Amino acid sequence: MLPIEELSPKVSAAFADRTKLKDADYVSAVRETVARLDAGELRVAEKGPDGWKVHAWVKEAILLFFAVSEMKVMEVGPFEFHDKVPLKKNLDKAGVRVVPPGTVRYGAFVEKGAVVMPGYVNIGARVGAGTMVDTWATVGSCAQVGSDVHLSGGVGLGGVLEPPTASPVIIEDRAFLGSRCIVVEGVVVEEEAVLGANVVLTASTQIIDVTGPEERVYKGRVPARSVVIPGMREKQFPAGRYMVPCALIIGQRTQSTDKKTSLNSALRDFAVAV
Repeated sequence: MLPIEELSPKVSAAFADRTKLKDADYVSAVRETVARLDAGELRVAEKGPDGWKVHAWVKEAILLFFAVSEMKVMEVGPFEFHDKVPLKKNLDKAGVRVVPPGTVRYGAFVEKGAVVMPGYVNIGARVGAGTMVDTWATVGSCAQVGSDVHLSGGVGLGGVLEPPTASPVIIEDRAFLGSRCIVVEGVVVEEEAVLGANVVLTASTQIIDVTGPEERVYKGRVPARSVVIPGMREKQFPAGRYMVPCALIIGQRTQSTDKKTSLNSALRDFAVAV
């Protein structure tokens, strides 16, 4: 097994010049990187003292993995798949529950105690211990989901593979996302935040704190412990003024609504119908 200091330059060199993939050493570096992602030894992004850092070379390896892998027929009971990336193995040993037909793709890492209902976890993603990926929720490629998070039914976390330097979607520890929430384009939902049903967050969505005498606007980040609901605000266009989606921070999650609270309880603190 190569040290990171040798592995990353080989991957980046092959990404810059794909003719190098004719050399078995470079192909081996790509496969080893994805194998180490699958084992949880590497990750696409990690949080440090200065915030989240993206390891672009790891994303490069994922993109190259598609290039060096062949299409294969995979049979799982009555199901047949035709793809380049196999399903994740040894879930019992990992202590991960996956309910049929939930799917975790090879190259994703799911920590012990996580539950994947009939949802989907894509390559490069990471899901923390005790997290629930509920029915029809999707964790897109390279998304980073912390521990004790609840992704309610139909939640969609977008995949961010290209460009390799782009930040993935990040959901920090103990956050709670209500049904049909969508988070894309590298948005960060910080620790213990609560998103009400149908909140949609893109990099350009205005996230407006309306709890004070004057609004405070965020983009690309939901502050820790914020309680957020869908909103609308007027915007001027050449054809006239129209309502466009935004998100409203209506308060802070209280200490009484701990990590095991329901979304309903957290929102009822603010007299919001759910």
